[in-house]
Amino acid sequence: MIAIIDYGMGNLRSVQKAFEYTGHGAVITQDKSVIDESDGLVLPGVGAFPDAMKALEAIGLVDAIVKNVERGKPFLGICLGMQLLFETSYEGGLCRGLGLLRGEIVEIPKRYKVPHMGWNCLDIKQEVDLLKGVESGSYVYFVHSYYLKTDEVEQVYASVDYGVEIPAVVGHKNIYACQFHPEKSGEVGLQIIKNFGEMVK
Repeated sequence: MIAIIDYGMGNLRSVQKAFEYTGHGAVITQDKSVIDESDGLVLPGVGAFPDAMKALEAIGLVDAIVKNVERGKPFLGICLGMQLLFETSYEGGLCRGLGLLRGEIVEIPKRYKVPHMGWNCLDIKQEVDLLKGVESGSYVYFVHSYYLKTDEVEQVYASVDYGVEIPAVVGHKNIYACQFHPEKSGEVGLQIIKNFGEMVK
């Protein structure tokens, strides 16, 4: 069973429906015992980084997420849920993230249209299980104003060009994350959701 973590800032039902459509059971929860008993975790997110961290801390889910990821449980971050994995963000001032991966979240330069909203095509850097059946040039759907900067190039599985190179799929060991919304990205997104469900199995 996949636990979709509910901290009040995510496209929860859409993500759940995408998993159900691809044949994988998923429950929306903020119950730590359900999270501990789950086979895989999904952290969605829409909104501002500092608000998300405050919400996770307020309901006591930071330790639950970190503990389960460190145990090796498959984890998928989506959009803001990807950004929260990293050490720091500069959205609304300096804010600490979950620190599960190395890097910082910075604003897309103002010379480009912000937010980065709409379809953009993936440049796949590494073949990983999450991207099985997904080809370079496949279009996925983005909505964000901040992006990841990291020196850990081996953790960037795919990127997109938006004047700056934006990491679009990242990961390390059991951690996977997408800056875009797979649940809004048509057949390509459903393939990614299905791939994660298969990893949880």
